[in-house]
Amino acid sequence: MSFNLGTAMANKGPSYGLSREVQSKIDKKYDQDLEERLTEWIIAQCGAGVGQPEAGKTGWQNWLKDGCVLCELINSLSSGNKPIRKIQSSGMAFKQMEQISQFLNAAEKYGITKTDMFQTVDLWEGKDLAAVQRTLMTLGSLAVTRDDGTYRGDPNWFHKKSVENKREFSEDQLNEGRSVIGLQMGTNKGASQAGMTGYGRPRQILNNNP
Repeated sequence: MSFNLGTAMANKGPSYGLSREVQSKIDKKYDQDLEERLTEWIIAQCGAGVGQPEAGKTGWQNWLKDGCVLCELINSLSSGNKPIRKIQSSGMAFKQMEQISQFLNAAEKYGITKTDMFQTVDLWEGKDLAAVQRTLMTLGSLAVTRDDGTYRGDPNWFHKKSVENKREFSEDQLNEGRSVIGLQMGTNKGASQAGMTGYGRPRQILNNNP
């Protein structure tokens, strides 16, 4: 049995198990215009100290990859105690991924749902940078919606999220509601199941005629 190394290498997909076709579809979701808008916001929000990425997808990934810029971003949206106390640049992979995880935890506490959250490997390994964009867009929208004085930049960069309209009820109103429900349940207490048949059982028809 002959073994063709070239064929084996050609058939070997990316190391993380995604085929090139799937990865290509994910890459197409990445938005160059969003990259520019998010970059502009992050620099406006955090200050020039966070630097600026090289143009393009790879440059943007490398800018965010160690987690430092992301941690600075989430800290800048807090007017009180900063959610991430120590931000440290490191060349070690586990340190970089740890800081990305710290950002994700803080972002979840800020209000981002898990469905809008990217995974650490999406950024660090470049698996799905479009997901990173979606998370940061959601974060920007939340910051604009909160309008607590911490947001910096053009508020038109993000859509305001719809705020849930919660109705407050007094204890008397709640008790009154319980009473109505109780009365409604009481009217059904005398109900009879006589004449009802179980599922799948034919109703018997009695013919009293001789």
